[in-house]
Amino acid sequence: MPLWILWINKGWKTVTRHDFTHAKRIVVKIGSSLLTAGGQGLNKAAIADWVDQMSRLRWQGIDILLVSSGSVAEGISRLGLKQRPKTLHELQAAASVGQMGLIQTFENSFQKHDLHSAQVLLTHDDLSDRQRYLNARSTLLTLLGFGVVPVINENDAVATEEIRFGDNDTLAALVANLVEAELLIILTDQTGLFDADPSIHDSAQLISSASVNDTLLDEVAGESTSGLGRGGMYTKVKAARIAARSGAATVIVSGNIENVVEHVIAGQELGTFLIPDIAPLAARKQWLAGQLQIKGQLVLDDGAIKSLTLDGKSLLAAGIKSVNGQFKRGDLVSCISAQTQEVARGLVNYNAADTAKIAGKNSTEFEHLLGYADDIALIHRDNMVIL
Repeated sequence: MPLWILWINKGWKTVTRHDFTHAKRIVVKIGSSLLTAGGQGLNKAAIADWVDQMSRLRWQGIDILLVSSGSVAEGISRLGLKQRPKTLHELQAAASVGQMGLIQTFENSFQKHDLHSAQVLLTHDDLSDRQRYLNARSTLLTLLGFGVVPVINENDAVATEEIRFGDNDTLAALVANLVEAELLIILTDQTGLFDADPSIHDSAQLISSASVNDTLLDEVAGESTSGLGRGGMYTKVKAARIAARSGAATVIVSGNIENVVEHVIAGQELGTFLIPDIAPLAARKQWLAGQLQIKGQLVLDDGAIKSLTLDGKSLLAAGIKSVNGQFKRGDLVSCISAQTQEVARGLVNYNAADTAKIAGKNSTEFEHLLGYADDIALIHRDNMVIL
């Protein structure tokens, strides 16, 4: 198995599957073909088996987020349609019908293990709009804190072509970014990613592991041929690259392998292991520092600067000297010293007007000053990058 070298914590590190055997948070994505037995309705026996595995891992203390395809495919089956609809309103109707059976099946299966699941439906706007991004993140992390398994799907019933993710592989990767999961497991009806189409080339070899930026992946990844889902191997490679932005590794593997999720977590060489080519901190820094427009500035006192840079703390309102610019909750703001040196950037939890009111104040005063009290931190450490 190839070994990949990453720059992590100021030192070179060899990365293998076994680096993720102690993962504390994983995202599992299950494709339509698996969930619906090739379009014949929900495969409840297989679903129960995957839930058995995820439940055992959850009781071991691992946070599990499940991204489930299948609502449209299940709706097609329930409605007795012969093929996948082509018009948007028909797809939305099928998704509405199918989602009922899908979430009910998962909830019944998780309850057998004394676990609760939660339905979370997202659109692309929920993760591209920063305020909704923070809300979605807070909801998911709160559910995980309660020991709940979120069952996440694209909100097909209301999504339009302009805002739909296009496939749940991409959605799963964005969820991995959202909650900073360490590992994304994409369960598919294929063994993994091959260096050629195995249905055409008898000599095709499984790619056991590769860097997500290996150009070979672009040459060999194909489109979906099942007609049920929207994602082929191309979307899975794309998803792995998105997941890598926050440092998550990806395994593309057959969901038909017995106890596959547990075997992957144990570090067994199954499927295709795609390695992120940048460390998690670098990925987070790149996302915050390079991809969002700065909407305002917060001038910090010396105590706040020390708390951020040396102690690794969140930014509290008490350390703010002044506020510049117009921004809303979830916008990216720059944290600067009195000498205008940029110290950090982060996603702010209060709008500009409210931030100005609570600047220099203790969080116990928020409700009196604002009429409400939301986050204690003005910028949470998880949503901040030190420069």
